Order: sequence, then structure tokens, then C-alpha cells
Amino acid sequence: MQSKPLNNKEKGDIGENMAEKILVKSGYEILERNYRFKRAEIDLICLKPPLLVFVEVKSLNSSLHGYPEERVNYGKVKKILEAAEHYIYAINWHKDVRFDILSIDLKDNTKYLHIEDAFY
Repeated sequence: MQSKPLNNKEKGDIGENMAEKILVKSGYEILERNYRFKRAEIDLICLKPPLLVFVEVKSLNSSLHGYPEERVNYGKVKKILEAAEHYIYAINWHKDVRFDILSIDLKDNTKYLHIEDAFY
């Protein structure tokens, strides 16, 4: 019996679960998942002392139409920055921050690309 294809939400959830495992294994502490502010969402907010790290997770089944990280466009970055600014203010953070992209290949969950300082 053939299973039905995953929708975008299901793919995103799988990618975020994988990203969380990858980051925790690399010494990150997950503070928030799917943090929302107005129309913006940050997939993962992590602490890796001394940094507060905002992570955009992108996952795809195929690179036929480009790589996942290429889907982080100007509009998405602008929304992430707005939500991050709100979070930083809300927790009264006064140290450095970083914005990363974690690109996940859903066909081969051992393949991923962690881009540190992807944008600012």
C-alpha cells in the first residue's frame, strides 16, 4: 500500500524535528520552537553560549527546483528579524545574536547544511 505524499506542514515538522536533534547534539539548548510574532515565525531559538541563535529550518524532498536554503528570501529574512527583535526585547537579551539556516535533505536525513551567520 502506497502512503500519501507529505504536505508542506508535515515536511516542515519533520525537518524541524531533525534540526532540533542536530542542534542539541552540537551543544545547542533549544529555548523556543515556532516562536510567533505578528505574521512572522522563527523555527528555532537556541542558546549556544555566549550567543542567542535564531534558526530558520528549510527542508525539501528534492533539489530539483533548487536547494532548501535558497528559499530564504528577503521577505522571510525581514520577518525573522522583526520577530527576533521582539524576542530579544522580551527577554532583555544584551549579548550577541546570530541568524542561521539549517537546510535538511528529507530524502537522506544524514545530509544537512548548517549555515552559521546566514544573514543579519
